Formats: sequence, structure tokens, C-alpha cells
Amino acid sequence: MLDELDKNIIAIMQEEFPLVPEPYRIIADKLGISEDELLSRLKKYSQSGKIRKMGAVLRHREVGYSANALCAWIVPDERIQEVGEMFAKVAVVTHCYARVTQPGWPYNFYTMLHANTRERCSNIARELANQAGLTDYIMLFSTKEWKKNSMQYFKENNN
Repeated sequence: MLDELDKNIIAIMQEEFPLVPEPYRIIADKLGISEDELLSRLKKYSQSGKIRKMGAVLRHREVGYSANALCAWIVPDERIQEVGEMFAKVAVVTHCYARVTQPGWPYNFYTMLHANTRERCSNIARELANQAGLTDYIMLFSTKEWKKNSMQYFKENNN
């Protein structure tokens, strides 16, 4: 169970991370706790599975990755794990997951590819297909970016 301090920590950790030499001290000060207390609680959240990761969100279009494609694949069920592990190791693949097929839609595996051009995305997909020995896939290119933020938890605690 999360107490009010836990919720406040989670809320504040979703804000812009301070780009200073001691960011956790700044965050702890805002919360009115010690840096050690903050780090201890974050470690416990991670160990218990309450949080999985903390990381940066790259605004890919702003750094030149303007071509994005959801690549839908037909992967034999017995190869899902193998292909998933193979594709997940590729730096330009940011999402990699399996789904149940639907009537009229035979694709059961998806990757999100990012590159500086559509041609490069297509080349990456071809390379992945060759590496995995797959032939059936389609590429759905992004035409507009609708959202660039994650779910926010306990934000009402930090107003």
C-alpha cells in the first residue's frame, strides 16, 4: 500500500528531472525529506515492482528521427520469443510486442521503427526481415504525432 509520501514521491518523479549535479537532493528538498529517504524509497519501489524504470523521453522528431513506422509482422507462434528477443536488441526499435491476430488481419507481431527518412525505415525493416527469415510484413508510417507524454499518477498530490 502506498502512503501519502509515496504518492507525492511518485508524482514529483514524473515532472521534469532537474539537470543539476545533485538532482535527488533538489527533489527531496521539495518533498521535505532527506535525499537518503528519497533514494531508499525509490529503491524499494523498484525492488517491489511498484516502478519498473525511470528514464528519459527522447523527443525523436526534434533530434532528426522524423520517419516512424509501425511494422506489423506475421511471425510463426513458435518463433515469437526468438524474434522478439532479436528485434528488441535493435536500437531503432522502440516497441516490440506480440498480439493475437484478428479476422482479416493476420499480423501477430509489431515493432515501432524510427529513422531520419522513410527509406531508411524501409531498409531497417528489410534488414530485420532478412535477419529473422521473415517475409510477411507491412509498414504503417506515422503521419502526425498526437501525444508525447505518459500516464501521470498521483498528480493531484503535487498541486
